[in-house]
Amino acid sequence: MSSEDSYAGLSVGAFLDALAAGAPAPAGGSAAALVLAQAAALCAKSARLSGRQLTASRAAELTAEAEQIRATAASLIDEDARAYQAVIEQCRRIGECGAERSAARRSDGMAAALSAAADVPMRIVELATSVAALAAVLARDGKPALRGDAIAASRQACWPGRQPGPPPPWSASTWPIGRPIRATPAPIRC
Repeated sequence: MSSEDSYAGLSVGAFLDALAAGAPAPAGGSAAALVLAQAAALCAKSARLSGRQLTASRAAELTAEAEQIRATAASLIDEDARAYQAVIEQCRRIGECGAERSAARRSDGMAAALSAAADVPMRIVELATSVAALAAVLARDGKPALRGDAIAASRQACWPGRQPGPPPPWSASTWPIGRPIRATPAPIRC
């Protein structure tokens, strides 16, 4: 994939078209990286605009952390597609060169490609943990008007590794209309 073919550089509509296309990539890992980058961006916004509630230095610190995570997550959009493409190419090599290469060499090459492809989702989950922690701080201590953004970020960050379970305490299905938002939200659960 060349730099002009970067999925991270596409418009939202073009990226969604690429996800829906019949090509092997981008796929789920790229989509998860985009969701995580969005969550980090919401944390950056919330931190940046919470200077009065947090100290200015704390707001700057949280903003910088969120921006770093956002940039890293955005880079994983393309990295996941490249890693998956390497697995596909390894599969093709095995098919084309199967008789010429030993089974052990084929196995080693595929194992290396699969291992590299598994690294990206693991990094997404690691970053998601950091975003969820940032979002929890911002939901609790940040600007009250942006609490919804921090909560949305936490839900997005929890998505890549989310296990089925009960809805969070602030979901639309459990939040009665007209009930005030708690000053301190419940702990964020993934």
